[in-house]
Amino acid sequence: MIGVILAAALAAAPNTARFSHFVYSGSDPSDVVKAAPGQYRNPILQGFHPDPSITRAGKDYYLVNSTFAWFPGLPIYHSTDLVHWTQIGNALDRPGMLDFKRLGLSRAVFAPAITYHDGLFYILNTCVDCGGNFLITAKDPKGPWSDPVWLPEVGGIDSSIFFDDDGKAWIVNNDEPPEKAEYPGHRAIWIQEYDLQARKTVGPRSVLLDKGVNPAAKPIWPEGPHILKKDGWYYLIAAEGGTAEGHSQVVLRAKAVTGPYVPYADNPILTQRDLPRDRPLPITSAGHADLVDTPDGQWWATFLAVRPYGDDLYNTGRETFLLPVDWKDGWPVILPRGQAIPYVHAAPKPPAMKAAPNAGPFTAAETFAGPELPKGWMTMRIPTERWWSVKGGALTVRARAARIGDHDQPSVWARRQQHMNASVSTTVRFTPRADGDKAGLVAVQNDDFYWFVGLVRDGGKTWARVEKRAGKGDPVDGVVVAQKPVSLKSGQSLDLRIRIRGGKADFAYAAAPGRWETLAADADATTLSTKVAGGFVGTMLGVYAHGAER
Repeated sequence: MIGVILAAALAAAPNTARFSHFVYSGSDPSDVVKAAPGQYRNPILQGFHPDPSITRAGKDYYLVNSTFAWFPGLPIYHSTDLVHWTQIGNALDRPGMLDFKRLGLSRAVFAPAITYHDGLFYILNTCVDCGGNFLITAKDPKGPWSDPVWLPEVGGIDSSIFFDDDGKAWIVNNDEPPEKAEYPGHRAIWIQEYDLQARKTVGPRSVLLDKGVNPAAKPIWPEGPHILKKDGWYYLIAAEGGTAEGHSQVVLRAKAVTGPYVPYADNPILTQRDLPRDRPLPITSAGHADLVDTPDGQWWATFLAVRPYGDDLYNTGRETFLLPVDWKDGWPVILPRGQAIPYVHAAPKPPAMKAAPNAGPFTAAETFAGPELPKGWMTMRIPTERWWSVKGGALTVRARAARIGDHDQPSVWARRQQHMNASVSTTVRFTPRADGDKAGLVAVQNDDFYWFVGLVRDGGKTWARVEKRAGKGDPVDGVVVAQKPVSLKSGQSLDLRIRIRGGKADFAYAAAPGRWETLAADADATTLSTKVAGGFVGTMLGVYAHGAER
């Protein structure tokens, strides 16, 4: 009788997967370009770090990136030398702050802008399809950040805030043009005063830039605007050309914050669109820059760009780069036209700080000491319950009914793919109880494009299996690519590994340490590229468990 009761209790208990020894390792073809003493490597933040915005508080620099529908969102990085960065928090780290609903992974939080003013940090951001523009603040950039203050009068996306010398604050952002759009991508940059005490916009809203710096050329998507003031001039910097290979950065200036703004005669001040597409080790799609000054008067720019391994193919998403700003006749120039973004460059003068590697080849091993995951790990959308635990050297996740592919909130935790050539491995302990139960490693670009390797129960048997989804036409649970039956004793673990080599991927498992068996080799990993999968995110590598909760 006792045995029956125990069996029933076990069957009713939530099924869990226990992951340990998670190791990420990566390298790039560009590693052949060596950084000499006194130089730094680009990108400074590799893998899925788009839309960088930067600010300085004293001698410290703080940077934030877009995360779209991944959570926790808006990572906050700290540096004292502009080169070495440590993630100190996430501005969106509480489920109640926003609601991502069932949005696609490339919706939700776009293009945050961080600013420091009078002892307070500000982030303006847009929750696309989930509320619009909002403002959050913090006295300490580590957090906690305030609940959002919504700005319903501010339309569009890519909002930032500028504090003028007279104490006034201004919000500038991308929105629809003042008249009917004349062509796809026709947008405008708007400005409106913001009352800090009342926490709302005031006064008229006016256009600073319509179409772009050369309206006759029908430029598309002026976006990511920032205003800065230097030597009596107001400078408006913005991206143009969309976020693909036509991306660029332009600048205009005026004597009044509301304009009129005159464009720089030699715009763009940053682009790679005019370089040969067949050049070696290309960096492309550069733009969406933000500028910051150092205490000794230097100026630097952070911006996004990508590193393709093929014809506009990249799995790592848009990354954060750094270059100095050269002021020419009162105009800021990041890189003269025709010049390639360098992989190595002379570092800023401030002394280097120690930080976990975010650039160049490296290996990162996660021990899951707990009680929380590393700040750089994220899950799909916002969880409404705690279905995971981190302790004793393991990440334990509940095999829930929510699946990748459902636009739901599945049992997934992952970290960024930061190199063209990357591998992740882990050890999993999981007993699939019913057909459809699964747990293992996953490479996710979005709900419609992912790869999985792990333990699966199917047809009453347990398999080591590789599955993929390569578009909406594939089943939500994925297509079986390869599988082998496995027989594990109670409590026995299985080692899993994914290796990605540009547009190829290998999947393997080991029932005993070091005895790897390849399940699939040279699989098509271009399905994880932005060009194939679409969207604005990069590939995330992590763990996943699914099961029919009973």
